[in-house]
Amino acid sequence: MFSKEEIQRIAMEQSARDLNCVPEDFLKSGPVLASGRLSPQAKRYYKEPLPINFVSYGSNVVASASTEYRDIAAEYIQKFQFYRCFETPAIHWLDERLVPMGQKVCFMAEYQLPDPDRVRPLPCSYAMQVLEQQDFSGLYLPEWSNALCEDRKQLDVLGVGAYDGDTLIGLAGCSADADMMWQIGVDVLPDYRRQGIAAALTSRLALEILNREKVPFYCSAWSNLLSVRNALRCGFTPAWVEMTVKPL
Repeated sequence: MFSKEEIQRIAMEQSARDLNCVPEDFLKSGPVLASGRLSPQAKRYYKEPLPINFVSYGSNVVASASTEYRDIAAEYIQKFQFYRCFETPAIHWLDERLVPMGQKVCFMAEYQLPDPDRVRPLPCSYAMQVLEQQDFSGLYLPEWSNALCEDRKQLDVLGVGAYDGDTLIGLAGCSADADMMWQIGVDVLPDYRRQGIAAALTSRLALEILNREKVPFYCSAWSNLLSVRNALRCGFTPAWVEMTVKPL
């Protein structure tokens, strides 16, 4: 299994591919402006056009901006403290300059990585089963939309289901979004929530991914406290934050 330091390094290396920079840029004390070109090895959910993407691992902010938005991005990351770049009112300042150009801040999220010293199997009152890609046929339904993505079926490579008899009541799935990093999503049917099922599924899937020598990662909106708490309970810790500008 990877060490904590190896997991962090792999994540930074992938973020460097996403932003067209070098991993050391995320450890600098000052902001970094990188070229806005998407690398062929970028995470597979990124799509052009990607005018500006901001990432912080907690030391600074790295912005990757395409040519026409470089001046705005450069002024932004110099004007505000790095952690202020991911909150209002700084975002309002940015949007005021981007909207006339047909762009606006769109996606904002926090990403978690597993702490190998804390990830462990969590108990579940229901039977759990490891699922492979061929088992997902027929599961691309609204109730499993966090665990699986119908638009990118080919990337859904592994999952863990919880069953009440023959009924699937919870599902954690992972998407092979990068060569070394697989993203976890989880859903539990409403009548079965608040029983620890999501945590049991997430922790089991994280271990299955690590056993396959890949790094699991988990994404939450800042306001989705249930999701954040689930990640923390399963041994994940906040690793980086990301904010993306997209066309209006």
